[in-house]
Amino acid sequence: MSAPRGPPSAARRPPAPDAPPPGARRRDGAAGRSARSAARRPREPPPGPGAGPAEAAAAPGMFQSPRRLCSALLQRDAPARRRPPGPGLGPRRPSPPPAAGPGPASPRLLAAAPGAARPRSRAACSMGSGTSRLYGALAKTLHSGAAAQHPEYLVASDPEHLEPLDPKELLEECRAVLHSRPPRFQRDFVHLRTDCPGGQPPIRVMQWNILAQGGSLSRAGGLDSRPPRRAEKTSEGLPVPGRRRPRDLRSRSCGGRRLTGFLIAALGEGKDNFVQCPVEALKWEERKCLILEEILAYRPDILCLQEVDHYFDTFQPLLSRLGFHGTFFPKPWSPCLDVEHNNGPDGCALFFLQNRFQLVHSANIRLTAMTLKTNQVAIAQTLECRASGRRFCVAVTHLKARTGWERFRSAQGCDLLENLQTLTQGAQIPLIVCGDFNAEPTEEVYQRFAASSLDLSSAYKLLSADGQSEPPYTTWKIRPSGECRHTLDYIWYSRRALCVQAALALLTEEQIGPGRLPSFHYPSDHLSLVCDFGFHEEPAAPP
Repeated sequence: MSAPRGPPSAARRPPAPDAPPPGARRRDGAAGRSARSAARRPREPPPGPGAGPAEAAAAPGMFQSPRRLCSALLQRDAPARRRPPGPGLGPRRPSPPPAAGPGPASPRLLAAAPGAARPRSRAACSMGSGTSRLYGALAKTLHSGAAAQHPEYLVASDPEHLEPLDPKELLEECRAVLHSRPPRFQRDFVHLRTDCPGGQPPIRVMQWNILAQGGSLSRAGGLDSRPPRRAEKTSEGLPVPGRRRPRDLRSRSCGGRRLTGFLIAALGEGKDNFVQCPVEALKWEERKCLILEEILAYRPDILCLQEVDHYFDTFQPLLSRLGFHGTFFPKPWSPCLDVEHNNGPDGCALFFLQNRFQLVHSANIRLTAMTLKTNQVAIAQTLECRASGRRFCVAVTHLKARTGWERFRSAQGCDLLENLQTLTQGAQIPLIVCGDFNAEPTEEVYQRFAASSLDLSSAYKLLSADGQSEPPYTTWKIRPSGECRHTLDYIWYSRRALCVQAALALLTEEQIGPGRLPSFHYPSDHLSLVCDFGFHEEPAAPP
């Protein structure tokens, strides 16, 4: 069953008074623009002669109004014309798009800039070979790379300077952007426990590997008739920042043409090709709206994400306006940095609603394996419920991928458990652990978590008939090597202190479809997991 996306709002507010007319370039006087803001913001080209209201409103100074930030992030990359999703895929709505112009025309979306307005000189700092990359270079990348290209996002992220955003309005805007795509499939919650104390609302937790974008699909994605281009180098023989072509992203023969590796999830290595997924389905300007739609549809209180490489320019600015506090911890040697025109490193992100929880303690953990620091990370935070004063710890992680690394993952899991043992004061504080463990339930790292002294249990086992079996899959994709269906994602919880009241059912095989994931319907190759948790009653204090 599909959940139809609502139509764009019929009642449109006019563009902001300070928005220039179509075809005109905005001119700010010296009094209206400080030297500091002019120096830190890249100048954007004027809209073309045929530009519509959305293009016209994207002139310099558009971020001076925090009210427009949401639309700028949603539609910053939106193309002027949208291509149909492909054969066999109908529009989201039977009615045609508005005749006023291509795409939606909601108030915040009018402030959007087309993809051509994005700076082309994106700093994709080459990090060298895998053995020579240094963790210290990452911090420099964060300040001089993608985050620095949009400093206004970081400046405007202060909640005191940002107007709160209505989730329903943002959801409507996302659905307007996605009006030509098939509707999102409906997933229902399965209610599991009715004996949990009902004094406080449940804590809804979402776990999701959203699939790192990696880079520009127009540059390296889909069919290309050109031969592979060598990496450009400086006179000293070093790769040119932002121009390096990863050594593993080489063209493959495909019916007389050359098939370049998809950048989505390949993260610059060309090893995660989604051979059944149309390139159009992977474009960020619409895929980000699918991700946001999934989040907004289920309204989690706590959001645990992996493979986040659009934290600074998308998720942190938008979710902060929805009342979330966010923390991002990138991989020290993110493969995203090897991708041409990358958006910065990918990593884990943890968000929680500030009106429900107060941050007590936060720890960024770089996982080790056999005393060696690795490229995998975790975030662990102790939160306090504002209503009840109850405390609990929530953690998010993403362990090493690939077959043959089972012992490595097990060592990373041991290190994470040791850290959590300390943070929870020897399991005295209830714990929730979300993550893409890249491990089936038969692997050693899964067994270590199940047998841990932290008394953890996997929430999604409760959806099985016997309550002891994991779902048959949490990721399902088709690669050149064949079809891959695995259970890799989990939500662990302290079973003595917490109870699972409900869990979101997974998509069925029929809903996923023969092309598997990702697709026009779903933005990632991993399914989101969502659970409602409640506290067990505290034992009575001794007399």
